[in-house]
Amino acid sequence: MKIVITGVTRGLGRALVPEFIQAGHTVIGCGRSGSEIFDLRTTHAAPHDFSVVDVAIDSKVALWAAKVLENESPPDLLINNAALMNRPSSLWEQDDREFTKLVDVNIRGVMNVIRHFVPAMVARKKGVIINLSSGWGRSVSPEVAPYCASKWAIEGLTKALAEELPKGMAAIPLNPGVIDTDMLRQAWSDGAASYPKAEAWAKTAAPYILKLGPKHNGQSLSVGGYED
Repeated sequence: MKIVITGVTRGLGRALVPEFIQAGHTVIGCGRSGSEIFDLRTTHAAPHDFSVVDVAIDSKVALWAAKVLENESPPDLLINNAALMNRPSSLWEQDDREFTKLVDVNIRGVMNVIRHFVPAMVARKKGVIINLSSGWGRSVSPEVAPYCASKWAIEGLTKALAEELPKGMAAIPLNPGVIDTDMLRQAWSDGAASYPKAEAWAKTAAPYILKLGPKHNGQSLSVGGYED
């Protein structure tokens, strides 16, 4: 299976990469950190491939997708994982620059990746698109309103996309659960350490994700919530 995943330089994305590779799949990933991408390239040689891409910049995503699709088949699994967390504060204290940056990555970034990868998947009428949502995409908490808004948007965007896909494909908004990552520590520093580390989470999440298919199209799922 060919897996394309964004946000592989830290957190959940970074933790999923070795799990997918150890399961025998080819991983094509991107992230914004040049040093981390270099490390991934060194650790995981071809056919795996990793590129420095800011998903918020449509032209950069277009070039990356063209490179990936030029001589290879479309991805069997496309995972939009890249996301930012806002600085915890009341909504009226969030400045425009910070809010715009979050929206650019969390919503526009997902759309940019869909725009440049999904047409090839639709042409083949095969493939699963997973957009990482959150518990805060189905509920809310104070001081994280921008992040909540972005993940509620991902839920709606993904469910609408699911209705547009041809039979045999799936678009799924996936809540990964609560994991001790840099993002969670930014939002909830006192409580983050009590939750599983990303590496432990990935050992459950990777096989769970690999089981998802057309019958799950449009369903709001959570890691660990799927049964055969």
